[in-house]
Amino acid sequence: MEKTGHRPVLLAETLTALCIRPDGVYVDGTFGRGGHTGAILDRLGPTGCLIALDQDPEAEAEALARFTGDGRFEFVRTSFTRLLPVLEARGLVGRVDGVLLDLGVSSPQLDTPERGFSFMRDGPLDMRMDPMRGESAAQWLARADEAEIAGVLKTLGEERFARRIARHLVEQRAVMPIERTGRLAALIAEAIPRHERHKHPATRSFQAIRLYVNHELEALDECLAQIPAALAPGGRLAVISFHSLEDRSVKRFIRRQSEGEPVPRGLPVTAPPPGRTLLKIGKAQRAREDEVEANPRARSAVLRVAERLS
Repeated sequence: MEKTGHRPVLLAETLTALCIRPDGVYVDGTFGRGGHTGAILDRLGPTGCLIALDQDPEAEAEALARFTGDGRFEFVRTSFTRLLPVLEARGLVGRVDGVLLDLGVSSPQLDTPERGFSFMRDGPLDMRMDPMRGESAAQWLARADEAEIAGVLKTLGEERFARRIARHLVEQRAVMPIERTGRLAALIAEAIPRHERHKHPATRSFQAIRLYVNHELEALDECLAQIPAALAPGGRLAVISFHSLEDRSVKRFIRRQSEGEPVPRGLPVTAPPPGRTLLKIGKAQRAREDEVEANPRARSAVLRVAERLS
């Protein structure tokens, strides 16, 4: 286990997928608490290079504490949507041998009540990856109308009782502002007529609100669009998703880049379709039973891999 208590998910599978070269250039687009970063650095030689990105100030503090003094490592506090500008500033566009994206929130973020990500621990209802920027979950819930709240819960949380929950939240915020995770979780539970076994009734709604507040799906698409330009020929992309909508975006992106532009029906095909930039590598991978037993949060993790074509 890491010193921070954070277990990097699908670690062995990710390292294998990245095919790490000792002298390679790698980007960890979601540093988190550095579990994957540390393992990649262990496999790099003295001429290797790893750039880590993260917008969380606590991630920056962890990076400085753990890796200051390692000349192969650089941390940039920014979103992975800034991948190409970061590489352009260092002359590394088209020279990266591997990019890792470990999506969603890290275990330490969930375990810190003050961040407001978890319905299991009462704290301020924040949910922002970067607590210094943007609108918090509490601020959004205070201003959004019933239709907007229901739309977010249904679209991003796939919550079947989205309208009932939204109506109840709007009614109850008129009585008292919804500013704590504990109260939000309790109100969601009140609004749902039937609870699933072994699943907290607020699970889908909390995921949906977090995705919305941080614009996570839009950010993912923006980052993925930069991958072909970032990678060197033969460079690998490895993405770990925990949410079905994130995984769907990654799957579609890899398929689109692997298949290229559609050729009009009836046209004789004498060469590969134009626009092909990536080759899909293997099937989607999930955590083994022993990893899930040791770390239940790995249960929903999905790893997808692609390689940059020449």
